[in-house]
Amino acid sequence: MVKTVSTPHNLQILYEDNHLIAVNKRPGDIVQGDKTGDKPLSDVIKQYIKEKYNKPGNVYLGVVHRLDRPTSGIVVFAKSSKALPRLNKLFAEKKVNKTYWAIVKNSPPTAKGTLTHWLKRNTKQNKSYAYKKEVSDSKRAILDYQIIKKLDNYFLMEIDLKTGRHHQIRAQLTAIGCPIKGDLKYGFDRSNKNSSIHLHARKLLFVHPVKKEDIKLIAPPPVDAVWNAC
Repeated sequence: MVKTVSTPHNLQILYEDNHLIAVNKRPGDIVQGDKTGDKPLSDVIKQYIKEKYNKPGNVYLGVVHRLDRPTSGIVVFAKSSKALPRLNKLFAEKKVNKTYWAIVKNSPPTAKGTLTHWLKRNTKQNKSYAYKKEVSDSKRAILDYQIIKKLDNYFLMEIDLKTGRHHQIRAQLTAIGCPIKGDLKYGFDRSNKNSSIHLHARKLLFVHPVKKEDIKLIAPPPVDAVWNAC
């Protein structure tokens, strides 16, 4: 595990070598360019690499996976064309262990358990709906969860994702009556002031696609009163 390094570009770098770079995304940042036209994290990292290594011309950077805009936590990018297809394969074959933290107001039915739903995505709403049984165009979604801390007004849940569906954690927690703090789209009663939600990609475990070493990344959550209590 590599010590977090902050850069002049407000990047929190968790890991970097010739093939990979992993950063701790802030809530509100977008990973890749979209219709908003806001500067994506990928462009910020390219600029950082260009300046740090004095690279002429275009900088190579491959987007491997994404986090929702209001979510924070670990995002890994490929810095080499050798690493990108291998990283894509690791993610596609579920060989990357993903652990999230979520802060919810309501306690789940049990302190720990496994949730299995069928998720159907509504592209117009940019939202997924969780069903107990399979429906048309739905995909099975599985996660393990446990409560790891009771706060004054909230519960901190740790979640291990078994599948990677659109808005999976947000939809599944809402389905058991535990919407994530700040997540108006999925039923929380009010938004956070900075439009974030209290969902954080906390830990990633995988084998380095080139060096074949075990990589363990842990990202500190954002600084606010509720996260600080965790």
